[in-house]
Amino acid sequence: MKGATVNDSTLYRCRPGALHATLLAGTVPLFLGALLSDIAYYQSYQIQWANFAAWLIAGGLLFCGLALLFALVNLIRAEHKGGRPVVYFVLLLATWLLGLMNAFEHAKDAWAVMPSGLVLSVIVSALACIATGLGLTNLRSGGVR
Repeated sequence: MKGATVNDSTLYRCRPGALHATLLAGTVPLFLGALLSDIAYYQSYQIQWANFAAWLIAGGLLFCGLALLFALVNLIRAEHKGGRPVVYFVLLLATWLLGLMNAFEHAKDAWAVMPSGLVLSVIVSALACIATGLGLTNLRSGGVR
């Protein structure tokens, strides 16, 4: 481009590819579905809601784990490793780790899942939404001239 110069060492942009974006966006409805299932279980005492939540959490962990691998590869390939890309990776990692803790919590019998399973579902859903919002935006670190 004539007139516009961009120094590659000061600019890092990471737009997720189609598969990365699909996996990342897929975590939100799965973890939110688990949260809604936990709320339904908390209000109705019907054990099947806890089973639904456990399966949705497993799906969310799969999608989040694969998106985390994409984020790690992007972070390793980046020249400038600070700023938002690191925050994005750490948020995804925290989402996955807390989601794994939530899966272990949902492996308990019946009402032993509550209330810690519900609290973890709220936290994991919030982290998934934040990480997805950050991941689907243009991650930028450094300046543009």
